[in-house]
Amino acid sequence: MEPDFFPSSDMWWGTLGTVRPFSNYQPDKDVKEIQEALGKKDVMTLVRILTNRSNAQRQDIAKRFQEQTKQDLSAALKKVLSGDIEDLLLQLMMLPDQLEAHRLKGAMAGLGTDEETLLEILCTRSGKKLKEVSAVYRQVYKKELEKELKAETSGDFAKFVVALLNKEVSAGVVQRDVQALTASLSGKKAEAGPWINILTSRDSDHLDKVLMELELETGQMVDQMVEKRFSGDFRLGLRVLVQCIQNPEVYLAQRLVPMK
Repeated sequence: MEPDFFPSSDMWWGTLGTVRPFSNYQPDKDVKEIQEALGKKDVMTLVRILTNRSNAQRQDIAKRFQEQTKQDLSAALKKVLSGDIEDLLLQLMMLPDQLEAHRLKGAMAGLGTDEETLLEILCTRSGKKLKEVSAVYRQVYKKELEKELKAETSGDFAKFVVALLNKEVSAGVVQRDVQALTASLSGKKAEAGPWINILTSRDSDHLDKVLMELELETGQMVDQMVEKRFSGDFRLGLRVLVQCIQNPEVYLAQRLVPMK
């Protein structure tokens, strides 16, 4: 893409992502520009600034904005924004754990459940991180995340998501785990228990070895086994977790750009 497409170097920086801090960060200048943009309803300036700062820098901007204007920045943004841009910028203003709690709440709101979002968060976050998210969820929504998940799910899928939420790494023996998973597939109906217990309680290196050994022993890819022997939301959950164990980068890339 031609460099002239971007109106300024600030916009170019935004294409590099916002995990890194903005190199020429001037918080007071940002606050002043944001105040002016809010008054003029200048959405482009708000987007340019807030998408080009790291989360820590955005939190600093919000603090300074509060000190200088006696207003909450998120509340001020709500007054001038709408639609997808409002959702984007308000979520950018949240702390990471607040955002995760917000996304989980949204996935369970209204009729039906957004299982894909639940699984993305539960399968890709550590047990420690999920405990922190649960604490924020309790603080913000005055409800227990585990109870909410149980109310939104059922059967083996409910057991699966609760096990993911409460996952803690414990030691295991690769061959013993492979045998347990193989045995769970030997009957007319596959047993969900061993898959839940093993895949939510081992570290990723151990599980990678288990799944490779399982494929060698059975002559089938794990995703093929899951597809054939399980059904419904539990099958979806296992499929996502296996992807996250074997190739988390590819899974997250597909979440950003869903395959057609």
